[in-house]
Amino acid sequence: MVDNADIDDPGEYSPVPSTMQYKRVIIRDDPQQASVYIADYIVSRIKGFNPTETNPFVLGLPTGSSPEIIYKILVQRHRAGEISFKNVVTFNMDEYVGLPRDHPESYHSFMYKHFFSHVDIPPQNIHILNGNAEDLTAECAAFDASIARFGGIELFLGGVGPDGHIAFNEPGSSLASRTRVKTLAYDTILANSRFFDNDVNKVPRMAMTVGVQTIMDSREVVIVATGAHKAIAVQKGLEEGVNHMWTLSALQLHPHPLVVCDCDATLELKVKTVRYFESIEKSGTDARTQGPALVYRPRTYVPAPTSTKKTSPRQQPTPDRTPTKVPKDLRINTELHRTVEDDELTPDSMSSRMVDSAIGGLDGALKNDLIFDRMGARMTAL
Repeated sequence: MVDNADIDDPGEYSPVPSTMQYKRVIIRDDPQQASVYIADYIVSRIKGFNPTETNPFVLGLPTGSSPEIIYKILVQRHRAGEISFKNVVTFNMDEYVGLPRDHPESYHSFMYKHFFSHVDIPPQNIHILNGNAEDLTAECAAFDASIARFGGIELFLGGVGPDGHIAFNEPGSSLASRTRVKTLAYDTILANSRFFDNDVNKVPRMAMTVGVQTIMDSREVVIVATGAHKAIAVQKGLEEGVNHMWTLSALQLHPHPLVVCDCDATLELKVKTVRYFESIEKSGTDARTQGPALVYRPRTYVPAPTSTKKTSPRQQPTPDRTPTKVPKDLRINTELHRTVEDDELTPDSMSSRMVDSAIGGLDGALKNDLIFDRMGARMTAL
């Protein structure tokens, strides 16, 4: 990412060449501090937007372990009366295909368990891809159309995998991709079998995800990257060129990217790169002031595509209201009482959630240009 700090009058935004985009990188000591920064930043952005029922703040959200602390802090801010989500509309990044929405491993369950059940967001403002839709292609198109009807996503929060992917846009994904269905790799299925009674036959074979271009269309993108296992991805995304094998690097072409890291995630960056970003913040130009003013686009009505197929009885729409009494399986401790499991943050990618998964150690293998025999590594004996 190349800085354009020398451009005159940064308060007035106008399109600039891709090699002259603004970028913001914030470095904190640990995942907790990085999460606090992001949560506070989201709160400040919503307050600054001053949303109303007719002009809501549109927020893109991820799932996985990386944002869990952020959600806990946002819940705390809400309970303290610092922020309301009543006029916030959300769009989630992804969902399994064919998994019931009330399944404990569905992303519907994840979001209600960790966030939605604890704040005042109206259920009708929540948008999560329906993995049980009769026509998955139409569901993906309708999702993008819904985003467009709300005037686009104001801020998209996301994580990054050790292989540099964002959402389910893993290495090799088109940088022009939109919301679509992705077939899961066998490594992903094998790794996730731990969440499905160690039975690979129970793991969904496909998932729905927003595309790289869907994310890039957002007015602002905020990425959280914590842990030494994210260091290579951060280095590839920040210091090297745009490459579809590291989809995080696409943010170099975005006018308002913000990457928040902990120290461990910067281990592969050049010393001068780290010092540069640290000096930028020390000079008073942190994420709240650095870069041009955000530009607000007019809302455009885009009719959602209609499917020619009948609605499947398996389709399970979002309920009309959040139950007053939250079920036990949708409750979670939001008091930031850390446990042994909390100490190890895992990436928000399905293919690398398990430390001892079939692709464990892949980062090191890629770094040293070694050939990684995935099938051979999984078998101890024939």
